[in-house]
Amino acid sequence: MRIVIPGGTGQVGQILARHFHANNHAVTVLSRSPHPAPWRVVTWDGLTPGPWVAELEDTDVCINLAGRSVNCRYHPANRRAIFDSRVQSTNILNEAIASLNHPPTVWLNASTATIYRHSLDRPMDEATGELGGNEPGAPDTWNFSIQVAKAWEEAFFSTPTPRTRKVALRSAMTFSPDPGGVFDVFLSLVRHGLGGTNGPGNQFVSWIHEIDFIRSIELLIATEDFAGVVNLASPHPLPNRDFLRAIREAWGTRIGLPTTSWMIEIGTFLMRTESELILKSRQVVPGRLLAAGFQFTFPHWQEAARDLVSRWKARKFTV
Repeated sequence: MRIVIPGGTGQVGQILARHFHANNHAVTVLSRSPHPAPWRVVTWDGLTPGPWVAELEDTDVCINLAGRSVNCRYHPANRRAIFDSRVQSTNILNEAIASLNHPPTVWLNASTATIYRHSLDRPMDEATGELGGNEPGAPDTWNFSIQVAKAWEEAFFSTPTPRTRKVALRSAMTFSPDPGGVFDVFLSLVRHGLGGTNGPGNQFVSWIHEIDFIRSIELLIATEDFAGVVNLASPHPLPNRDFLRAIREAWGTRIGLPTTSWMIEIGTFLMRTESELILKSRQVVPGRLLAAGFQFTFPHWQEAARDLVSRWKARKFTV
């Protein structure tokens, strides 16, 4: 297959580019800051048409992951960058794909599982999940993330592309042992004795192992019945206290200092990021994948955590 990945230089983009390239597919990454890679990398700005549009002609798959990192403080300038980088890049891809003689057969566009409301009471699937927004007592930053997610999906589906099937990926956190990835961050807390319960500990963590993320992407590409929104998450989200306990057990330590909500707010402020990733309860389940008979390699976090710790150690001590 010929696969184009706009915004493919982040953790998830690297996971996909590495996998498809290793399996002899022709991979092209569109990047604002091109750098050497085993696959083709082409410059784009995510805003205007340019020579990059030709990369999409006669392509089988477009996987758009473009968007400024949310690992920052949500002050006005960063909010604008987070919003614009997602919505404007999606809009320009709609324009580009609509102009092609032979557009991609399928376009997978990143979205986020945080589009659902803070949920302690029940799981959220694609059919019955309740979108968030302005819930009583929800922090302004949580509402901002939901506004971004809604605008992102609206931009994606706003322009008809009759020859290109569209799927919005409402992804949970994707865990891999890569340096700087989200698992690396959580494991760092555990390794330094700080991997105890965060906040109340009853908030749910939705997650997906990189192997299942890749396999689900392959299923979405291959299955014409998939269009619209799809949750990419393990079928078993779990409370924060159990999530961190599993990482501690996989690492081989029983000690993990707990952090209260106010400590998290101070810590994330000093780290120039936001507390939403830790304190918002995401209880997202993959209704459509399960209905299609998808079998997860890692449906439970305990097994996933052991695999990720083992591979993290192998990478760390062989580099």
